[in-house]
Amino acid sequence: MRITREMNERLTRVGEGTPMGEVFRRYWIPALLSSEIAEPDGPPARVRLLGEDLVAFRDSAGDVGLLGAHCPHRRAPLFFGRNEECGLRCVYHGWKFDVHGNCLDAPSEPPGSQFRFRVGALSYPTHEAGGLVWAYLGPIDRMPQPPDHELVRVPAGHLGVSRSNEPCNYLQAIEGGIDTAHSSFAHNNDLGNTGHLRALDTHPRLEVDTAAHGFTYGSLRQVGQGRVYLRTYQFVMPFMQIRGGLITWQGEPAAYPVIHGHIWVPMDDENTAVYNFAYSADPAQPMAGEWWADHEREMGRAPEDYEPGTHWLIRNPDNDFLIDRHVQRTRTFTGIAGVNTQDYALQTGMGRIVDRSQEALGSTDLAISTARRLLLEATDEVERGGAPRGAAPATHRAIRGGDLLMSAGSDWRETSKDVREARF
Repeated sequence: MRITREMNERLTRVGEGTPMGEVFRRYWIPALLSSEIAEPDGPPARVRLLGEDLVAFRDSAGDVGLLGAHCPHRRAPLFFGRNEECGLRCVYHGWKFDVHGNCLDAPSEPPGSQFRFRVGALSYPTHEAGGLVWAYLGPIDRMPQPPDHELVRVPAGHLGVSRSNEPCNYLQAIEGGIDTAHSSFAHNNDLGNTGHLRALDTHPRLEVDTAAHGFTYGSLRQVGQGRVYLRTYQFVMPFMQIRGGLITWQGEPAAYPVIHGHIWVPMDDENTAVYNFAYSADPAQPMAGEWWADHEREMGRAPEDYEPGTHWLIRNPDNDFLIDRHVQRTRTFTGIAGVNTQDYALQTGMGRIVDRSQEALGSTDLAISTARRLLLEATDEVERGGAPRGAAPATHRAIRGGDLLMSAGSDWRETSKDVREARF
């Protein structure tokens, strides 16, 4: 399917009233990490979501509120508010709002005034699960049940989550995440290892199965000795990827199986909040803290990789991601440190919003073209008044991804069936 400039605009613009913006407003979407507002009555946090400026806070009872960034009185910034006694109090005139946006107090008005009952702050419903605060920004009468991904059901100690902000449109980030072929090149971090599975076959064959949640796809690489390396991914509409971790043989349990994934949330048209997660796939085996720390460092997401106090990486377009040309010649394909940082360099290098009408897609781009088709279908469905694919929890609660080696000629769908089923 050729993407015209008009279709590209439809896919990439996410503000209120845009076709894709209205699609995103039919789903529960991550607004921030729970850890960003960890303590009751702690400091509020700024949130940028679908082009809207908001503020999040955890009240005295531990409930999370997500309000418009500005006080409805005189539009002062609520980020500077006092979080106290189950409400956020604006420091300009003392007006106080609860997590639902109700005005609890307007002390600058005369005693006994009923004016506060006619004023409220913009407020969106929230749901906390899986280390994330999810928000729903759409019509209340169309609000689905909260998300029920396996991610939100894993026990304490099994899950790691993090966030990185990326200065480009959300769709560029998604398309990088569901493009398995680039991992043979961009993520080749050992040029001398010619036996690496993804280096053995740099043009995988892709098969994509559309499903109620989005799609499942299999990437098949011929790696010799009668074996095929299979990567199975899940794309959950409109913005989530779930993939496997350690490779298994013919579906046998791995020594330390881990499920990985990302959720790419549009902050606005030109910036994306990337939520990264991994969890132990074995209910009886928690995820080791040192494993998560090592994993984040390998990805380029260790604490020292961020600008202090932010989710923005030190390696960024302004400093060419600190590319090391000597390392590029001698050790790694890109010369850029951090697996995800390599992705960011290539995705942001396309521009804030890439012009897809100039592309030439090939055989390994089948997942990308499928995602675009499903997203465009979702805009049509929402405009007709329907519910978009994948919004209902029942569509995505039972899936996961998985990597495995299998015998050549095997049916990948049947061979990987067990490893693609949720266990929690």
